[in-house]
Amino acid sequence: MKKLTREEKFMRRAITAAKRGLKQGEVPIGAVVVVEDKVVASGYNRRAKLQLASAHAEMMAIDRACKKFASWRLPEGAELYVTLEPCPMCMGAALNARVDKVYFGAYEQKGRSLTQELADANLLNHKTEVVGGVLEEECSALLTGFFVEMRRKAKEEKAKHSQEEMEEK
Repeated sequence: MKKLTREEKFMRRAITAAKRGLKQGEVPIGAVVVVEDKVVASGYNRRAKLQLASAHAEMMAIDRACKKFASWRLPEGAELYVTLEPCPMCMGAALNARVDKVYFGAYEQKGRSLTQELADANLLNHKTEVVGGVLEEECSALLTGFFVEMRRKAKEEKAKHSQEEMEEK
């Protein structure tokens, strides 16, 4: 078995967080904040459960890390690992919290993330390095599997509903 790189090891932890969300019916996206080679906080999507637009995996992990350090600025060297390329809101939170490196797995397929553009904009006088594609296939497969299953269930539900309507007539 191939030895995992440091980045793959931490991305696996983000994948584990994503799977926790999946078990709760959430879109399986997970994130961890790493400081000094230790996971200090993790999070997964909670939008459906909490009914909050901001309850993304990255936001949950960053907020928990900030609480742990009792500061909105994370310590120097803080890293964020997330299974999907961060959206602009989450990238903004990473920049604001002074995350030094963002590692993500799957690329946002619809091109809406602007991750690299936001990192390069230096909006907060802080430079964040971005590395994409860490365990990309595994991260992508988790998301793809979720949406395939969601569409299958929706199709079954629609067919069941149509059948019930026909029986009523």
